[in-house]
Amino acid sequence: MFYRTCLQAAAALASISLLAGCGLFSDEDSGGERKVAVGTTSEPSTLDPAAAWDGSWELYRNVFQTLVSFPTGSTTPQPDAAEGCRFSDAANKVLECKLRSGLTFTNGEKLDAAAVKHSIDRIRTIDAQGGPVGLLGSLDRIEATDDRTVTFRLKTSDATFPFILATPAMSIVPPSEYPADKLREDGKLTGSGPYALDSYAKGEHAELSRFSKYKGFAKIQNDAVTIRYYQDSDVMMQALKDRKIDAINRGLTAEEVVELQEKKPENDHLQLVETVGADIRYLVFNPKDPYAGKLAVRQAIAQVIDRGALVEKVYHGTAEPLYSMVPKGIAGHTTGFFDRFGEPNVTKAREILEDAGITEPVPLSFWYTTDRYGSSTAPEFAELKRQLDETGLFKITVQGKPWSEFQAGYQAGEYPVFGRGWFPDFPDPDNFIAPFVGPKNVLGTPYNSPEITDQLLPQSRRESDRGAVTTQFERAQEILVQDVRLLPLWQGKLYVAANEEIGGGERALDPQTVMQMWELYRKKSW
Repeated sequence: MFYRTCLQAAAALASISLLAGCGLFSDEDSGGERKVAVGTTSEPSTLDPAAAWDGSWELYRNVFQTLVSFPTGSTTPQPDAAEGCRFSDAANKVLECKLRSGLTFTNGEKLDAAAVKHSIDRIRTIDAQGGPVGLLGSLDRIEATDDRTVTFRLKTSDATFPFILATPAMSIVPPSEYPADKLREDGKLTGSGPYALDSYAKGEHAELSRFSKYKGFAKIQNDAVTIRYYQDSDVMMQALKDRKIDAINRGLTAEEVVELQEKKPENDHLQLVETVGADIRYLVFNPKDPYAGKLAVRQAIAQVIDRGALVEKVYHGTAEPLYSMVPKGIAGHTTGFFDRFGEPNVTKAREILEDAGITEPVPLSFWYTTDRYGSSTAPEFAELKRQLDETGLFKITVQGKPWSEFQAGYQAGEYPVFGRGWFPDFPDPDNFIAPFVGPKNVLGTPYNSPEITDQLLPQSRRESDRGAVTTQFERAQEILVQDVRLLPLWQGKLYVAANEEIGGGERALDPQTVMQMWELYRKKSW
């Protein structure tokens, strides 16, 4: 078994399946024109892995390698740049990885243990705001033991560390082109993955071509991929209908999904693949805001938000209400917010505010990103505003910004309340708790919770059986409900829409919900 510490990790996914309608495509007769065009509303925020803990991973997975990865259908990390990894001690504190022989980057530079050490060390050295340094909290140091052996020495036991190494945040980069102490800023990208990045135009497209010297787990089904970036779902959907693109990964609206499910005659040439997702949407409250910083205000909002109405009106069955930061399908999931607040109740919310001495309507601004999660985000926030305003307890204003501006704003603490989405780094309850707490978290808003960070997470990480950490994560979710710093809203389903001559869609999304472009192919004789 690849990881002796992860033998039971499959229990972390109680019901997630990456395959829906496996007979939808044929694996036969792949060939013909070997280039595929994919549309998405999720463009990279940066081309340097040391600075991204977001949807940029989509591009990274296809052009970089990590030591281990999650091939489709796997729930534990499998070899990629490494031919194997193992904990060499009983305490799960020393992880050794042996690289494949003959690995090279697209620039011809050798990929060796020193390159791996350089790639991960620079994440911590640069410590980019909004970057993935928070994933490396348990790492003490890295040693390039020899040319092909990398040893990770951890400060504390951490059975999830192999999962972290499988995230695109740990992409391996060539030392000659990626400085040890600053981000690469020339607008280029150099990796060793299935594809080379031939060209990139921000907000427009990324051109990928098969890397002939790639050595890893991916079985590449096409010769080249064009990724086209859209800000408007409607424009992207029309491009699919007009065959200007072959498939859509992220950004379909609920209405577009329903339209494809109905199989209207004008859409006969299109297909839809559905997967059970672990992606979630939630609100973040800024503790330094004079209103959002008050527990009573946050509790009152939690008391009146109607998730059922939100999902019905905006998402039309393509999502479901979520009452915990740990979604259904992941071990340890609870319904803590429903257990505490129950059905929406304006009277109870008013009592919460009055008990705190708040008798006037609370003014708050809610912020969202206009170009990250699809066109349904604006209607979602309009519905949240409607619900809160109608109580008479709040006066809500809603504002949206493009992702780059939005990200800078929330990291600077400018927004009282803002909406975020989370696509899992790896399929384990740890990944739905740890990224959001501590002084340096993915939200850019410090959340100090010593019981979670100093007790519950360390305890759970000593357990190699990831299905046996329920107690710790149930308690962590109780704390999140008590604090109401984060308010889960809904859990989504994932869809890939494609023209009928495209195969491989059912295998294209990995357990991190990242699109593996190499799985797509154009059928030779459709």
